[in-house]
Amino acid sequence: MRLKTDSSSGLSSMQQSTLDVKEANRDIARVSVVGIVGNILLSSFKLFAGVIAHSGAMLSDAVHSLSDVFATLIALIGVKLARKTADKGHPYGHERLECVASLLLGTILLITGLAIGYAGLSKILGGRYEALAVPGVLALVAAVVSIVVKEAMFWYTMYYAKKLHSSAFHADAWHHRSDALSSVGALIGIGAARLGFPVMDPIASVVICLFILKVAYDIGKDALRKMTDCACSEEQENQLRSCILSEEGVLGIDSLRTRLFGDRIYVEAEIVADGNETLTETHAVAERVHDTIEKNFTNVKHIMIHVNPIQEEVS
Repeated sequence: MRLKTDSSSGLSSMQQSTLDVKEANRDIARVSVVGIVGNILLSSFKLFAGVIAHSGAMLSDAVHSLSDVFATLIALIGVKLARKTADKGHPYGHERLECVASLLLGTILLITGLAIGYAGLSKILGGRYEALAVPGVLALVAAVVSIVVKEAMFWYTMYYAKKLHSSAFHADAWHHRSDALSSVGALIGIGAARLGFPVMDPIASVVICLFILKVAYDIGKDALRKMTDCACSEEQENQLRSCILSEEGVLGIDSLRTRLFGDRIYVEAEIVADGNETLTETHAVAERVHDTIEKNFTNVKHIMIHVNPIQEEVS
């Protein structure tokens, strides 16, 4: 006997669903505006500081911040498209478009990092370090401001990424963190250059490049993993097993399969129930399993329960 239930039909009411969508849209707009406006202001300040203070590291950092503006725009578009309702052409929804947005973010980071690294290496390999300009104090101030602001933006964006179960905003948050880390490199390089080691400014640009490339790799790897129907983590599957076995009437689990669809989870389980019970009773067991999974795992999109009966002799 196969009993199927889908979380898309398990909403308590249409009104509640509408409220949830409106709240999610407000959150998406809020985090996007903060990311875009914050990065425009910060990149403008760092660009100004880099030019005035003659710091190649700060100019590289400004380019990195400017790339965050485009990254946030891509994340916003990806999240919006992923939340479109299923249609005839996409009966399972559009969640994987977030993964596409994450891949684009990773590509932007990759290109940005390589460009910054190339500029830094060119100055290092060119020699004539005595001809390199010594950065001014304003570059140091800009680096400190960038570290504080970008770290705050990381935590702000990560909060909403977890709330919305959004891989695109998760990638965008790490983009902010990579900028904060690159600013740390810029601060060290600029400080060392002012102490009499001007080559440290372009070296800082290369360090910034390495930070950016690492984040680009992590973002791309995570996006590809979610696009290839991989299973949930072992920890998540163990939590699902415990949740299913806690329901009255479930005598065991014959199999449990999960797969990621973008940031959502598909669950297929074969549970064991008493074969002497009626169809109505075993159906109620499956419904309880569905409801408890849906309640405890908010990122589960689809649940299918297959009931295998165990025949017990009645004495």
